[in-house]
Amino acid sequence: MHRILFAFIAGWLVTFQPDLAVSAENPAASGDNITAIVKDFDAFNRAQDPIRAAQRGDQEAARVWPDNSPRAMTARKAAYQDFRRRLQSLPANGLTDEDELNRALLDDRVNLALDGFAFDEERVPFISGDGFYTTADYAALNTPLDDEAAATAWIARLEALPAYYEREKENMRRGIRTGMTQPQRTVERAIADVRGQIALADDKTPLLAPFRNMPRSFPADRRAALEAHAREVLQAKVRPAQQSLLQFLEEEYLPAARPDIGIGSVPQGKAYYAYLARRHTSTSMTPAEIHALGEREVQRIRARMDQTIAQTGFKGTFREFLASVRKDPRFYVGAAEYGEKCSEVAKRADFAMPKYFGKLPRLSYGVLPMPAGLESSANGYLSGTPEQGVAGMVVYKPWMAEKMPTFGIPAWVLHEGVPGHHHQISLSQELKDLPEFRRSDDVTAYVEGWGLYSEFLGEEMGIYRDPYEQFGRLSLEIWRACRLVVDTGMHVMGWSRERAMACLQENSALAPTEIEFEVDRYIAWPGQALAYKIGELKIIGLRQRAAAKLGPKFNLREFHDLVLGAGPMPLDLLEARVDRWIEARTAR
Repeated sequence: MHRILFAFIAGWLVTFQPDLAVSAENPAASGDNITAIVKDFDAFNRAQDPIRAAQRGDQEAARVWPDNSPRAMTARKAAYQDFRRRLQSLPANGLTDEDELNRALLDDRVNLALDGFAFDEERVPFISGDGFYTTADYAALNTPLDDEAAATAWIARLEALPAYYEREKENMRRGIRTGMTQPQRTVERAIADVRGQIALADDKTPLLAPFRNMPRSFPADRRAALEAHAREVLQAKVRPAQQSLLQFLEEEYLPAARPDIGIGSVPQGKAYYAYLARRHTSTSMTPAEIHALGEREVQRIRARMDQTIAQTGFKGTFREFLASVRKDPRFYVGAAEYGEKCSEVAKRADFAMPKYFGKLPRLSYGVLPMPAGLESSANGYLSGTPEQGVAGMVVYKPWMAEKMPTFGIPAWVLHEGVPGHHHQISLSQELKDLPEFRRSDDVTAYVEGWGLYSEFLGEEMGIYRDPYEQFGRLSLEIWRACRLVVDTGMHVMGWSRERAMACLQENSALAPTEIEFEVDRYIAWPGQALAYKIGELKIIGLRQRAAAKLGPKFNLREFHDLVLGAGPMPLDLLEARVDRWIEARTAR
């Protein structure tokens, strides 16, 4: 996975003035149209998200952090309501296909955001291993300091961190008062993370990494002076803020942690989970329907796994096979070799890409160990920034590598690198003809569905070289099918953490430590895990539909370019896009 950073950056609110004063009663007279609305919405998004705005060259945004305070949220809600009013005031017909798609995408995004305000999500600004307290660490990875202005802006950001932490602590205090908190294990992980940040020496903390990576052409004396200033800010302001946050988590938040792991146990919890399921899957499926789908998928994939085990020549039960591969030294290596194997798979995938895709992104990527300070993160891909000259990063955890079977590497690398997250996200970043909100949108079912589809595509690409690597792919696939079962099970049906782990232990070859890590992630981030399988099944279904209807006219490279060619979108709009393509190809 990736993009966790932006799950917590709902925005930095500044005064936002649209270009047009719009009259809801007479939009035509006011000059309002979809082009103006899109332009204003892009400006609104830039004002909300200083992290991404800075990556695109906004020097003022590069000095600040997000603002999710109640005052900011009130203003943000009002802005969304105004966008909804403007969209509703547009005429029903007369738009070009592209403008109609812009309106549909904006309508979905605005209404989804407005529905979310009912649940005051800002009360819980962290999950398991990530949250507001890692925002600065991620931002540091995409902040090159190529000149003095950039360096002074980063120092200003360091100076602003204490106020950012205080705003989020107030949000969490509101969560304590209203019974909306994370469970104990999640809080304990956050406490461990913050302790780890405090323990990092100055020469190891990501917060000073931008200075360590300054170009050699930068004057050495100015670099030394700027870095010294940053260290002073770190010691005088950031370290005390981290200590204060740790004390708050230990003394105020942990005692108030919710007793049950399921989000359904909190006030409005079941309604909130239904909303999360809709948001992350971009469907109207109920939790019960999602749970049943997961059970069917587990059964289907298990049958394929049994066939693959037979191809290895193993004689014994499924459980015995899992026990065998979990202790077989052939499948376990040290961290350095694990990273090398990941890089080798990435290069083979690169070589195969032109056969399956007509358009490839210009931005490159690399395979690297997870950066210091982000050890608890669930991220496997950290997106690059074409505007800043930062490549994408497929990141693995060196401290877990020796416990993870190497036959799972190919599918994982395909998901995180190419044709998965790096390919899809980088292509979206480079769609300069599209509005900004479409290039950067994070529709979970689309993004993660594509990542899982990429693992499936690896079969045709020839990436899996033996039955064990194929079993590794199926093990990762059934892991995503189990997510549908355990996420709904824990958050709606009262499942225990132990029962959720058993589903993964009995059906996948995931390492026990990884299973614990994953289940804790689903507990802390309800609904997100539902997106992968539902998105993948939709993409596979659309491909099968197109191939069946087009016959010899079907071109897989064109299909893939079509799916990725308009930026992320909800699954129903993706389906409509594919159907229009099928009709056009049929007519031709």
